[in-house]
Amino acid sequence: MMNLILQYSLYLVILIIFAVPLGAYIGKVMNGEKVFLTRVVEPVETLIYKILCIDKTEEMHWKSYLWSVLFFNGFGFLVLFFIHICQNLLPLNPQNIDGTSWHLAFNNAISFVTNTNWQAYSGESTLSYFTQMFGLTVQNFVSAATGIAVLFVLIRAFVKVKESGLGNFWVDITRIVLYVLIPLSMIVSIALVSQGVVQNFSPYEIVNLVEPVALEDGSQVTEQIVPMGPGASQIAIKQLGTNGGGYFGTNSAYPLENPTALSNLIEVLSILLIPAALCFTFGKNIGDKRQGKAIFAAMFILLVLALGGIAVNEQIATPQLAQNGAVNIGMENQAGGNMEGKEARFGIIGSSTWAAFTTAASNGSVNSMHDSYTPLGGMITMVLMQLGEVVFGGVGCGLYGMISFVILTVFIAGLMVGRTPEYLGKKIEPREMKLSVIVCLATPVAILIGSGIAVVVPSVLDSLNNTGTHGLSEILYAYSSVGGNNGSAFAGFSANTVFLNVSLGICMLFARFVPIIAIVAMAGSLVEKKRLAVTPGTLSTCNTMFVFMLILIVLLVGALSFFPALSLGPIAEYCQMIH
Repeated sequence: MMNLILQYSLYLVILIIFAVPLGAYIGKVMNGEKVFLTRVVEPVETLIYKILCIDKTEEMHWKSYLWSVLFFNGFGFLVLFFIHICQNLLPLNPQNIDGTSWHLAFNNAISFVTNTNWQAYSGESTLSYFTQMFGLTVQNFVSAATGIAVLFVLIRAFVKVKESGLGNFWVDITRIVLYVLIPLSMIVSIALVSQGVVQNFSPYEIVNLVEPVALEDGSQVTEQIVPMGPGASQIAIKQLGTNGGGYFGTNSAYPLENPTALSNLIEVLSILLIPAALCFTFGKNIGDKRQGKAIFAAMFILLVLALGGIAVNEQIATPQLAQNGAVNIGMENQAGGNMEGKEARFGIIGSSTWAAFTTAASNGSVNSMHDSYTPLGGMITMVLMQLGEVVFGGVGCGLYGMISFVILTVFIAGLMVGRTPEYLGKKIEPREMKLSVIVCLATPVAILIGSGIAVVVPSVLDSLNNTGTHGLSEILYAYSSVGGNNGSAFAGFSANTVFLNVSLGICMLFARFVPIIAIVAMAGSLVEKKRLAVTPGTLSTCNTMFVFMLILIVLLVGALSFFPALSLGPIAEYCQMIH
């Protein structure tokens, strides 16, 4: 048992060790300060501004900033949509793969533009190298950069007093990509290639099987196709940018995408690295490191609780797996527990940690089949997404989502003591409160309305791998995934239909851009406010009491929103199993 705890703790400790200095570095980059990469990167940055006619000193009003965000992402959607449907006419397609259907192109373009990376297809059989590289990988960089840029709009709104300028979107996104995402991706890509992750432009290879496979008709299969391509470069940014879209259909459970224990460690730590670092960036840039540490503490506690819940449920497994004692699921000389759907080389520890990290962040990559998790283990992954992806969450968007919960907590605390709520010296008034509520409720609205409509559409039942309570869990998980801009799946849900591609795409758009619009509008309101002096009656937002109050509000909103749905899905399935 102690060995298990030490292994789980190792992931968390390494995460903190790397997140703290990275957070300080990101803060310097976004403030325009000199960093160790400045001498190399600054000439490229200057050239980009010159080519695009960008004045890096220009400060945008919140409406101009928001318009730039929406225009940039809308343009990216159109480009990616046409790359999908025209990929048979484009280069770097050695397998001569045809263009996708319009509804799959619609869904996938939205998926990668919104940093969701939900996939209703298998990458190696559906997309060409060109689509993977110039379509998906590019969006992995810029959609992640968009989330961080929007976060810094909110940070500047708290720092500035009675102003209107909130930075320049084009400068922000350029700096994030050049100074943060590309250097980190290069390091991770090289590390993954060293472990055996594929990175080439070769056609798919046909190799002989070690042992022939006999089919029912008596024939034998002696060969198999091994997909090739530029995998490592996309896998690195899919993890670092909390994108999660797999280069291969089985994602990070596939040996050519995640071949060793070391590659598994690198990839799983990459998932939460930037989201965790941004908490420390937030504290540094607002001039009060305690505030960033308080938010980090709230997120970290929720993550540890979720990880512990998944780990315990998967290790205990179910009575059905034990078969009334006929099967040994203990840990003596074996992994034990529920190993269904898990890679033997990662085991329960590597799989449970990944499941918690990927659903806490809006990453969505997987190294095991969540459809095979125990009812409560699978439910916890769902809950992490249903909370609004604020337990670290996506790069940028997770933190500004949690700040919205902070504002909600401050407002409730203010009502309890009869004071006008304030946060970081800015008064929280009805406009900010309404916008915070929109951010907090956007995810529940997208999930509940989307899944509610889906369960009454007859064709959706044909997409299920299971019926009954687990079938409902598959639908609820799918809409939780897209509603939380996560992208993972129960893996038993076949989503490549017209209705599901379109409805899931609409949910992704709503869950991504409604909060972005609300956050930028809130920043526009906050930046014009004066700063209030701290008084003895000012509510502390960086002490232990506030951290636990914040955790309570996050869990309360999630419980009120989703308990009825969860009680009909995973909770009902669990009750059926134990009786």
